Amino acid sequence: MALYDSIAGIYDPWSASVVEDIAFYVDEAKRSGGPVVELAVGSGRIAVPIARTGISVIGVDLSPGMLSVASALGEEHGVSDLLDLRVGDLREPPVDETVPLVICPFRSLLHMADEDEKLRALRAAHDLLQPDGHLVFDVFAPSSEDIAETNGLWLEREENIFERADWDEATRTLRLSVRSGESAASMDLHWLSAIEWRRLIDEAGFDIAGLYGWFDRRPYQGDEDMIWICRRKAETV
Repeated sequence: MALYDSIAGIYDPWSASVVEDIAFYVDEAKRSGGPVVELAVGSGRIAVPIARTGISVIGVDLSPGMLSVASALGEEHGVSDLLDLRVGDLREPPVDETVPLVICPFRSLLHMADEDEKLRALRAAHDLLQPDGHLVFDVFAPSSEDIAETNGLWLEREENIFERADWDEATRTLRLSVRSGESAASMDLHWLSAIEWRRLIDEAGFDIAGLYGWFDRRPYQGDEDMIWICRRKAETV
C-alpha cells in the first residue's frame, strides 16, 4: 500500500484550509500555456483547477487511492478528458512527453529522504521539460517558534481530523501523523535550507527564475516557506 492510500478518503477534508497555493499554480499553468506535468498530484487539488482553465495535466502519484479521488474530482468538474493520471514515482515519472511546465506542490519534495533523492527528483523533472521550460515547487524550513508550539501535540486540524508533528532538529526531519476514525498515517518530511536548495537546483540543471516567501509572490526573506521558480538551463555546445 502506498503511503497516502490509508488516508485518501480524508485527505481533502484534512487539507481543506489549504487553498492559498491553488491560484498561484493555476497562474503558472496559464502562463506556460500547457500542458503541465504535476508530480505527486494527489487528490487533484491543484490539477483539477488547472484543467478547468482548459489546460491538460499529466498527474503522477504513487498512491492509486489518491488517484482515484483525483479521477472522481475530475469527473465532478467535467474535466476528465484533460486529466491523464498515472501511477508512478516522482523520481522516475512514467512520462515520455516533454512539457513547458512541471509542478510539485504542497511540499511533496520533502518526502525525499536525503539530498541525493531530492536531486534525483529534480533531475527527473528537468528531463520532462522543453527547452526554457520551468519547474515550480514549494517547500518549507520550520521556525523555532513553530517547532515549540506544535512538537508532540495532537491538534485538531479540521473537525474530527487530528494531526501531530514530531520534530527532530538534529536530522531536520518532521514526522507528521494524521488520524480520523479508522484512517491513520505517518510520514516523514526532510527539510533543507534555502542555500542547500539553491545548490541542488543548480546541480539539477536549472537557473533560479524566482524565489518567493509566500504564494502572493512576496520576496523570500528567510521565511519558513519557499516557492521556487526554476528555469531549465540553456543547452551548451
